[in-house]
Formats: sequence, structure tokens, C-alpha cells
Amino acid sequence: MDWWILPTAAALVAAAPAVERVPLWPGEPPEPTANPAQGAPCLTIYRPAPDRATGTAVIICPGGGYQALMETYEGADVAAWLVEHGITGIVLRYRVQCRHPAPLRDGQRAVRLVRANARAWGLDPARLGMLGFSAGGHLAATVGTHHDAGNPQAADPVERQSCRPDFLALIYPVITFTAQGHSGSRETLLGPTPDPEAVRYLSAAQQVSRHTPPTFLAHARTDTVVPVENSRLFRDALQAHDVPVELLELPEGEHGLGCGTGPLWAAWQQACLRWLAGRGLLERR
Repeated sequence: MDWWILPTAAALVAAAPAVERVPLWPGEPPEPTANPAQGAPCLTIYRPAPDRATGTAVIICPGGGYQALMETYEGADVAAWLVEHGITGIVLRYRVQCRHPAPLRDGQRAVRLVRANARAWGLDPARLGMLGFSAGGHLAATVGTHHDAGNPQAADPVERQSCRPDFLALIYPVITFTAQGHSGSRETLLGPTPDPEAVRYLSAAQQVSRHTPPTFLAHARTDTVVPVENSRLFRDALQAHDVPVELLELPEGEHGLGCGTGPLWAAWQQACLRWLAGRGLLERR
């Protein structure tokens, strides 16, 4: 067995979720890393107790404008919340302060890596989603619109896996790199004078197809950092391709929806759980 196809984790103390950190790449990642101090891209896996596990897993993409990662309230805390509901929460540390396509490659690799290890980790490879916040929502949406079935000839067995998420949950996401989007995220990935084709490629609403995963969205109408039009654009594109979608529009609230606490944060979590339950993703299998 190749070293990056990992065995099942040992049984855990019931009072706390099992936590394991897994490197994303077997060696150096394919694109240069501009910020080595960030540490290597990795997955931090939070597992529910075996008697509560549903087999569903969610890769969590924290936000931060592709400059930093909000790894607590948009990462570890979200994973712990998912674990409470029997879902394996997997926080993705993707590369920031670097140009496209490095973050996208990390997002695609994360899906492949979890799917390659799904059986060993007690997961259903057909119940693997991505949950992203702000720029992390952009990353999740980009993986959801730029995926492939894997390369069956790849020497690396992980690269033989599909990188298509089975569902998406996007919370106040950056969707477009046009004027309605977030200029900081766009400039970090594409530079100050981006190529128009690159802007189109990374504007997820323009890349939607009938193969884009079913999606839950949540956004405040008064968000002045990433306007709600981002989520509306993605919703409209999904509806045009007959892809199931739900958008929770909160009547007021700032970007971040309380940053991990308060009624706005609870509102999107409750709505997201209902959406997951409606798709059978909270049932044990």
C-alpha cells in the first residue's frame, strides 16, 4: 500500500472527536508555494464516534481572501459542529498568497485524497461534499465547476480518483471575479491586470453545467464585502441547468454572519442541516 493511502484511525475517546492531520501531497505540491511559513497543504480530519457516524464527509474550506485562512471559526469549529451530527469534518489547509492554479489544485487533490481513502476511513465515497466560506466558498465552487473523473493511468493512485464533490455548501461565497465579486481575491489569484479568459474561468457561475453538484447557499442581503449577487448568480446558473439548489437570503448581516456566533450563524447552520437531511446525508448507512 502506498504511504499516502492511509489506514483507518484507531478508536477514539467518545467525549471528543478523533483528530488526524494528513499531508495533501506525497512530496512538494505541483505549483510553487509563495508563503512557506504557512506550512504544507494538509487535511485535518475530525471523526464522529463510530456509533454516530453517517459515512458522510465534508471538506471545509476556510475563507481569508486567498491571503490567510480563518481556520478556527470557519475551520475547526465547523468541523466540530459537523461531528455532532455524525459527519466527518475535514478542514483543508490550502495554499494562500499564491497565484492560480495552486489553490484549485489543492481543492481538487483534497477531494481525490478523501475519496481514495474513503473505505479505509469508514466513509461513503458517494457522500463527499465541500463547505466553503467567502474565498473558501470560491474555492469550493471552483472545484465544483472544474472537476474530472481522474486519470486511470496515473502512477499516484490518488490521482486516479474523481475530484467532483457530491454536494456543495457555500456560505457568503465569492462566486464571480467581475466587478460584483471580491477584488482582493481576484488580484491575489490573477494579479492586478488579469487575463479576461482567466477571469471567466474563475467566475464559477459562468462555469456551471448539469454536472455541477447540488448546492446550498447562505448570504446576507446587506453584505458589503462580498455582495449577495454572488450567491444569486450561482443559484440562477444552477437553476438554468436543472441542478438542485437552495439559497438562504438573510435580510441583514455583515460579511461573516457573526464569525462563528450569534443568530445569523445559527440560522445558516440550521438551514444547512435541514438541506443535508433532505438529501439523506444525515442518515447512517
